[in-house]
Amino acid sequence: MQIPPPQLSDHTVKQLVVRPVLGESPLRAQEAAAQLALPYNPALRSDEIELIVGETSAWLETAGLKVAIRYDSAAMLHRRHGGQNELLGRAVGVKSDRHPVVFDATGGLGRDAFVLADLGCRVTLCEQTPALAWLLHDAILCAQVSRYDGVRDAAERMTVHVGKSEAQSLGAATVIYMDPMFPERKKAAAVKKEAMMLQYLSASNDGGESLMNWAWQQAVDRIVVKRPLKAPVLGKRKASFALSGKSVRFDVFVRHVRGG
Repeated sequence: MQIPPPQLSDHTVKQLVVRPVLGESPLRAQEAAAQLALPYNPALRSDEIELIVGETSAWLETAGLKVAIRYDSAAMLHRRHGGQNELLGRAVGVKSDRHPVVFDATGGLGRDAFVLADLGCRVTLCEQTPALAWLLHDAILCAQVSRYDGVRDAAERMTVHVGKSEAQSLGAATVIYMDPMFPERKKAAAVKKEAMMLQYLSASNDGGESLMNWAWQQAVDRIVVKRPLKAPVLGKRKASFALSGKSVRFDVFVRHVRGG
């Protein structure tokens, strides 16, 4: 995976640095810093966001927040059998004989992308923050050697693309999926922590309006937007239908587009 240099803007909240895990070989951390063109700082603790890289593990940390991506964690193994997976699968159009190609326009931590891959879809996760894209790619590599067959199989169907979704051109065979950050959503403590980290890493956030405008310019037959249960529909168009769970809703926009 080719990682471009980080593009910082006036909206960037914190600088990213790479730090090795104390007591472990620093080689992989040094390689990550060089690949990402980020400062390498072996000192403990800082006011920046740290991409902490060990010999076999990696995570993001800042101001007491620690966020890791493990697709074979107990939480993710539990989620593989969760009821919300059925809603997500139905939203993107999964059927027994149909497993759409999905473009996840808001890669983030890749949890929904993993669920879709576990349901049989091929998923491209687009993430514009290079350090987070690196972490996603590393998590997928780890999942590919998991002791769980299902986790390995799902990971083989996941690919990370580094860059802005708005720069991509997609064809009709692809379903666009997005989960824009939404600060008003009531979250559990762990989810709030992860949302805060993603907001630290985001150079800008217009609530998903620009992504939605881009999505409607693509020659795709379906756009799926994850929303808090009581949030307004993103954009000015009415959803074709919505699937609601206990706390989230999937707004589905079905289009009839011809051509690539």
